[in-house]
Amino acid sequence: MKTPELNSDTPPVFVERRFPTHDGIELVADIGGDPEAVPVVLLHGGGQTRHSWKNAAGALVDAGYHVINLDLRGHGDSGWSPQGVYTGAVFVADVRTVLATLPRPAILVGASLGGMVSLAAQGGANDDFAAALVLVDIAPKVEPEGVQQIVQFMAMTRDGFDSLEAAADAIAHYLPHRPKPQQLDGLRKNLNLGPDGRFRWHWDPEFVAGAQRPGAEDVQQQLQAAARTLRIPTLLVRGAKSHLVSDDSVADMRALVPHAEFVDVLGAHHMVAGDENDAFNQAVIEFLLRCAPPHAGAGQ
Repeated sequence: MKTPELNSDTPPVFVERRFPTHDGIELVADIGGDPEAVPVVLLHGGGQTRHSWKNAAGALVDAGYHVINLDLRGHGDSGWSPQGVYTGAVFVADVRTVLATLPRPAILVGASLGGMVSLAAQGGANDDFAAALVLVDIAPKVEPEGVQQIVQFMAMTRDGFDSLEAAADAIAHYLPHRPKPQQLDGLRKNLNLGPDGRFRWHWDPEFVAGAQRPGAEDVQQQLQAAARTLRIPTLLVRGAKSHLVSDDSVADMRALVPHAEFVDVLGAHHMVAGDENDAFNQAVIEFLLRCAPPHAGAGQ
């Protein structure tokens, strides 16, 4: 099947939708595409927001899918937990709540934290829970040094910045492979200006600093157990320059999920979609069109 043109002259239209959860926190998502098509739920990484998927979401709509681009709790426009509860179990419950509102099984596309949550949510479920799974630079076994780099950056910057220039300097130090922006307007969209004059990320500091957060559980064993149960089409997309998913991580994933497919995105680091958008979109959409086409089971 030929992959459709990913660049459209007319950007797809997305509308905002809110999903109430079991504990009263509202999750916010952008919804776009044909509501009769197979849904794709996009789950961003820790410390990111749904806007990290902007390009990919548009490409998936152009390919014919119904896209639900979700802010995880504690991130973006979704609600923050008053008790600072951000355990893996709570994120999984949130995803299952969203999927329960959909008329048919969805494709789960998750980056980093979003991939961990996707895998844990599907693990042990029947094949009607999800139509396919795409893990973006995350696997059951990852490099501890890579995890530590991410956690340290988030912990060091959770209290915000005195200026946009300070934020740009911090990002340039963390992501030296990306050119430091000359104009800071785009960065401004990723930060909130507080009444104290400091710029802060769009995520709850308790996500990193609180006691009830991802990492407090034995994540690797849980994810490996979940991976062993996978029967649905699965794709692992790695940034070829990733510091998190090593060749050993890929080998472990292939042993756990023999039917899984694997793609290296050349030139990309951990934030694959942001580093190499077009190559990422192409790899994911080609996989989905083969394994879970947008109108599968709809008589087309």
